[in-house]
Amino acid sequence: NFKSDGDLCVKNRTAPAAYDTISAYFKDTRSGPSDYDLILTGDLGEVGREVLIDAFANDGINISNVYRDCGCLIFNPEKQDTHSGGSGCACSAVTLAAYLLPKIESGEWKRMLFVPTGALLSTVSFHEGQSVPGIAHAVVIEHC
Repeated sequence: NFKSDGDLCVKNRTAPAAYDTISAYFKDTRSGPSDYDLILTGDLGEVGREVLIDAFANDGINISNVYRDCGCLIFNPEKQDTHSGGSGCACSAVTLAAYLLPKIESGEWKRMLFVPTGALLSTVSFHEGQSVPGIAHAVVIEHC
C-alpha cells in the first residue's frame, strides 16, 4: 500500500507506522472509527494524512469523518510550506495540551484515539543509507 519517494521519506515511514498501530488497536479492541469522536495523529502533515486515509480506504474503512492530524491543525498550508508536516512530537504535545485536553475535559469530546508519530532519525544510519523507522503509539483519552 505504501510507495517510497525520496521527498517524502519521513512521512512515508510514519504514516505506515500510524496505520499499523491504529489497525492493530482496532483489531485488538474490536473497535473502529465510529467508536471515537476523534482519531488524531501527529504529525503526518497533509501528505501523510492522505496516505493514511488511503491505506484505510484500501481496507474498506473510512476514517475521514473522525480523523485529524496535529500538524494539519496547527499549520496553515496556504501561508506555510508544510505539506509534509513538522515535528511529530512537538505538534502532538502542543495540540494535546492546548486544544485536545480542554475539549475532553469540557465533555465536548467523550473518547479520542491519540496516535503521536515519529521517525527514529540517526545521523549515522542516514549517512550509511539505512532506512528510517517510523513509530507510532496509541493512547485512548476519555471524558469521565
